[in-house]
Amino acid sequence: MVCALGAAVCFGTATVLQAMAARAAAEAPGRGGDAALLLRAVRQWRYIAGLALDGLGFVFQVAALRSVPIYAVGAALAASLAVTAVVAARLLRVRLSGMEWGAVGVVCAGLGMLGLASGTEGERAGSDALRYAMLATAVGVLVLGLLGGRLPERGRGLVLGLGAGFGFGVVEVSVRLIDEVSVGALVANVATYALVVGGGAAFLALTSGLQRGAVTVPTAGMVIGETIGPAVIGVVWLGDRTREGLGWLAVMGFGVAVAGALALARFGEAPE
Repeated sequence: MVCALGAAVCFGTATVLQAMAARAAAEAPGRGGDAALLLRAVRQWRYIAGLALDGLGFVFQVAALRSVPIYAVGAALAASLAVTAVVAARLLRVRLSGMEWGAVGVVCAGLGMLGLASGTEGERAGSDALRYAMLATAVGVLVLGLLGGRLPERGRGLVLGLGAGFGFGVVEVSVRLIDEVSVGALVANVATYALVVGGGAAFLALTSGLQRGAVTVPTAGMVIGETIGPAVIGVVWLGDRTREGLGWLAVMGFGVAVAGALALARFGEAPE
């Protein structure tokens, strides 16, 4: 659980650092489109530090998924929005409303409940059918991201956000479906390809959703997609359980943490 929270801190802080680098790059002299802006941003230490935190966060995420149930990790990752909100209030001087500060507290309370109630990860290895289902889902999200610009404007942000959430959910489940990490075992495991395709497709869908509408809608869709589905798969197919007699607390903590994250959805992309 400490690793899951560490991943949330890394991802949430990285968002703000990269936003600061993007702002500085936009204000710097120079012309060009998005590619030129990205090149100017990459030269700044904040952007590099943000990428390093993203990498460290992924390592923490993998370590957490190998130790605690998927539902706990998913809720903790959604809590990265609370980290972004707090760090943005400090570094970007973004004003948080009383309701948003309350949502940060709600997220923390939900994670506290989950920490108390979570058991160990399930012992089921997962079937080949589940591995192929994850790969098929990843490919579907990839197609959705590629066709995002052709979707009807109404509901486009929510659909792309949900797709991104499903892609990130594929990553969470696929980590659990990888038993051996040797080169030969990784190449032969369908879950490896599902993880790679799902992660890339999720970023593509989320980027498309953020570019074509308000931040809040696709981010809210992403939170729902990356928490609920993987949690159900972990419990039903991989054997994730709670501590004896604390199932009700885990359900309550999961719901509270996700609800708080949804209230902070506008921080899915740090504000300008």
